[in-house]
This record gives sequence, C-alpha cells and structure tokens, in this order.
Amino acid sequence: MPALILPNRPLSIARDVISTPGAYFWSTPIILALAVFLLLWQAPGVLRDFQISRNPLVMEDGDVQNGRCTTRKAIFTDCEARLVYSYNGRNYSSDVEIMFVDFHVGDYETDLVISTDHPELATMSLGLDKLWNRIITLGLFTALLGGMSLGMLFLALRIWRVKRQLRRPALLKPVPVEITAFDRKRNILNITYNDKLAGDKTGRSVYTRMRDGEEPLIVGEANGKAVGLAVRHGNTALPVLLDDRLQRIGLTGDERDAALAPFVQFNGDQNGPVLLDEVKKTISIGKRLQMFFGTLLVIVVGVFGFWLWYVTSSSTQFQSPGMDINNLMPAPLNEWGCGQLKKRFGHDRAPFGCVASDYTSWK
Repeated sequence: MPALILPNRPLSIARDVISTPGAYFWSTPIILALAVFLLLWQAPGVLRDFQISRNPLVMEDGDVQNGRCTTRKAIFTDCEARLVYSYNGRNYSSDVEIMFVDFHVGDYETDLVISTDHPELATMSLGLDKLWNRIITLGLFTALLGGMSLGMLFLALRIWRVKRQLRRPALLKPVPVEITAFDRKRNILNITYNDKLAGDKTGRSVYTRMRDGEEPLIVGEANGKAVGLAVRHGNTALPVLLDDRLQRIGLTGDERDAALAPFVQFNGDQNGPVLLDEVKKTISIGKRLQMFFGTLLVIVVGVFGFWLWYVTSSSTQFQSPGMDINNLMPAPLNEWGCGQLKKRFGHDRAPFGCVASDYTSWK
C-alpha cells in the first residue's frame, strides 16, 4: 500500500465528513419508548408479587375469573385473570396480568394468593412460582432495549463532539480502515467503515456519506472486504474516510497532485483502481434498522386491518384472535369496536373484550 504524504502543518477537513445514520433519529426514541413501556407494564406487577411473596396467604374460597394464558413465539407467556375474594369482612377485586418465559405446553393451574400484611394486594400463585423468571425476563429485556437506545445516543453524542473538533485545523495521520458496509441511493453513497486495522485504537464503526460521484480512496483488500484510507484529525476519536480525489482535505492543487501521485502509480500497477462495487455488498446498520422497523410496521398495519375486519365484517363475535386484539386496543378503539359488534350481535352474548362485569352481557 502506498504512503500518503501530507504537508507537515495543521490541515482542515471538509464539513459533514462524519455522519449520523438517519435511522438513529427515529429508532432511538422508539426503542427507548419500548423499554419504558415494558418497564411500566410489568414492573408494578413484579413489585406487587414480590411484596406478596414475603407473607403470602392462599385464599381457598377466592375466585379466579376469566383466567387465560397466551403463549407467543413459543416461549413468551402472558396470563391474565380477575381475582375476586373476601378477607376480614371486606370484599376485594383486582385484575392481574403477568408475563414470563416458559416452554410449558398445556394448561396452568393456579390459586388466588394475597398478602397477609396488605390484603388489598392479590395475585395468582402462578405469578409467585414464576417470580424470579419474571424478574430476570423483565431485567434482561429492559436492559437490552434501554442499553441499545443509550448506546445509540452515546454514539450520536460522540459524533457531535468529533464534528466540533473537526472544525479546527490539525495534523493528520493516515490510517487504513475496513469498509464494512455500503449502500448506493440515487447520487448518495452511504458507507460504514471500521478503524480496527490501524491497531493504535480499539475498532470503532463510523458512518459517512459521499455525494456527486465521490468514491472512497481504496488501497487494498483484507478479509474479503475493501480497505480504504482515512486520516486521524489530531486526537479525535473517529477517523475520516478520504475520497479518491482528496477533496475532503484542505490542500492546494499542487499538494493534492503530489499526494495522489503514489496512488495513481499503485492503481496502474494493479491494472486499474480497486472499485467499491467489486466488493461484496453488505447491509448497513441503518438499512437493518429500516428493515426491522419496516417489518414491525407491516405487522402493526396487518393486525390493525384484521381488527377492523373483525369488528365490522366477521360472521361471529367469538372469532379468535379478533377478540384478543380488540381487548388489547386502547379504550376509545375498544369501545368503538365493541359498538360495531353490538350492532350486529347485540342479541347474543358479548365476546371477550366487550363483556360487562357479569362476563355475559355487553359493557
């Protein structure tokens, strides 16, 4: 690989040579919102059952009503029920929902359990049996989603800091980088690269965009991937990938020609330049996020469309999973859906999700 000879003086770098993947701006808050939603959804029930487990009392005459468990993706199980009981002359009722990881096949048996110290707290014995399972599941998924969002936020802040440092001229040190992914879209070339080949710092992935026919300065190949030439700007944390005309560095015309001369000779010896399109194309991080959330959007739209069909056109009010989806809808949509079902099936029993407190009539 030829050496890049640059003037021994502080040099400026073009603006916006380090980019933030566009998907980060919308995926980060969505992932963080999922983590918060999961925490708010399951944490109160876990804390309640942990308190009950310290002094539990099984209610032999308690009533577990409308209990049902649903297994998703073959391992995730969520169970819900309405608990009705009497203790010390007072009547209590509460709705309980728990989620855990299990490979169980078949029905679950459960009792109604309350806290002797706080009789208003009630749960299913199944919830206590799976308490540590629920704590670990909640902790892992919250940490995973929260860690992803915080990691993406940290990366965005580091990119912002590097951009500030690049505004000032500094000495440049050439380093090789591995082109890990690229994506051409119209006249924009999106590139992800990693500086692990330099050996002087821990490998970091960096994202950049090249426009107007720019191509990266490719100097070889390693491990089946193209090797590009980048420069470290002073003590900044991220290297800057160079273009094949060195337009990203503030050089005079003569300095630019002198710096490019060894690469012109090198490429001539190699029977032409190493083109990025000759390297196997991989999927960038941004594209993976787009595929993930695009798939999620298709699922959401499909579920919503199925729900609309169920409440407006289904031949029976007891169609599953229509009843389950309608029950999970926000209160205004659930109320509207039940109204549509009642118009067609009001003379019959109400389905799950639309029943009143007697579990038969319409709410």
